[in-house]
Amino acid sequence: MTDTQMPRTAIDDGEPRHWLEVGVIPYLSTPPDISPASLPTHVAPQTSGPWNGRTPTLDQPAASPELVDWAVVASLRSRASAQLTAAVSADRGELSPEEREELGRAIVLDLIEQTVAEDSTAGRPAWSFGRQRATATAVFDALFRLGRFQPLVDDDRVENIMVTGHDQVRLELIDGTKVLGPPVADSDEELIEFLSFLGSRAQHGARGFSEAQPSLHLQLDGGARLAATAWVLPRPFIVIRRHRLLDISLDDLVAGGTLSPVAASFLTAAIAARKSIVVSGAQGAGKTTLVRALCAQIPVSEEIGTFETERELHLDQLPGREQSVHSWEARPGAGERTADGSQAGEYTLDDALHDSFRFNLSRQIVGEVRGKEIWTMLKAMESGTGSISTTHASDAVAAIRKLVTCAMEAGRHVSHDLATGKLAAAVDLIVHLDLENYIDAHSTPQRRRRVAEIVAVTPGESMTGYATTHVFAPSAEGVAVPHTLPDEYRALARHGFDLAGYLNQAEQPGRRAVV
Repeated sequence: MTDTQMPRTAIDDGEPRHWLEVGVIPYLSTPPDISPASLPTHVAPQTSGPWNGRTPTLDQPAASPELVDWAVVASLRSRASAQLTAAVSADRGELSPEEREELGRAIVLDLIEQTVAEDSTAGRPAWSFGRQRATATAVFDALFRLGRFQPLVDDDRVENIMVTGHDQVRLELIDGTKVLGPPVADSDEELIEFLSFLGSRAQHGARGFSEAQPSLHLQLDGGARLAATAWVLPRPFIVIRRHRLLDISLDDLVAGGTLSPVAASFLTAAIAARKSIVVSGAQGAGKTTLVRALCAQIPVSEEIGTFETERELHLDQLPGREQSVHSWEARPGAGERTADGSQAGEYTLDDALHDSFRFNLSRQIVGEVRGKEIWTMLKAMESGTGSISTTHASDAVAAIRKLVTCAMEAGRHVSHDLATGKLAAAVDLIVHLDLENYIDAHSTPQRRRRVAEIVAVTPGESMTGYATTHVFAPSAEGVAVPHTLPDEYRALARHGFDLAGYLNQAEQPGRRAVV
């Protein structure tokens, strides 16, 4: 390894030193300061009401936007990537992720030092300390993090980042407010190139992003998820969904008003009784958060397998779950498809579930169902493991129709009767979440997520092929309240279900549900 490839160390001999000479970048190991006063590209939420098509008012930052030349950052990132790849190859790829980042820090330092010297020799303006620091952060973020997306992802006020082209950025805040954000690239071409770079360095198998593969789905550090599409739209379209509530329980959701204590006791008992549950709702309704809370009711002693196209649940990162949760992630293939439709190197959710039956798992949890994942979900539920999945739907009954459609998309051999029969036999409960955006009495945007329905599903002889019973139905206010309890669910009382509380509330005239 050459001198320029060796990580530098600080030397404390009492003499004042420039940070580049010392060679330590402590701020690169922690989230950067992204307050409006410190970050030139940061924005603050508008205070006059929700974003409704008008351009929101942005805070005017104190820092100068000229601190970072993004063309320079792109060039340095490319050079740093080439040097890092060469260094890792020389070490036969034996460096750990931490060692790679330390090496990357050293390379970034050297490149900035060289650039500063080159500019000085050419008679260009000297780099200020602030510009060196900001550029180093930007290059490191581009190399190991999310580039110009990183400050936005690090802002705890931002829930979703929506990008249409490099310069049309909208930030959806946790209260539902939408504000405009800074550009995330200097051109659409540069944005696509960076997304391709992100896909190529995916932790568990590179994911292509090209005209032949116009969509990209990635799990990001910290629990966020990136979805991108280009070429089939007029401009690249990217959405980053942030999941902040990883370690959460049903009690936490009760405290936050998402569901009642009685509903929480019912779901806790359903988990203990190994009922198979589908959580439905609109995009952003909190489905993944509710699944995490449901999984928190599973005893730590149980061995759990999760199966996702892109990891979002992150149950293996929860305290005490590191050894008992085993997270499978599908892997896309490459090259032409074979006669059976697969690609070389492809590893599907069905493959993962098939393998998992040899690992002595107590539960198999399939994440989001958008299409063909339905068959993996059904296999997991048919094995009697008390599985949990999510799907997008407008209400609980619509979720069943959606899943039937997904199953029938597998081919002509899947009839409506077959699909409904399997679903009715495998799914025990549908839990539907409602998302409401509203303005409170103080003209402040608010967002409310609530469990609106809990529906029991059984095989039926009607034309639909299934029967549904609203165990909890939405009240006039839209929150789930007791309605009709099938006799077999009375047995959940031995698992902690507050049966007396349920029956008491169901008989109160003022709490009648609306079906």
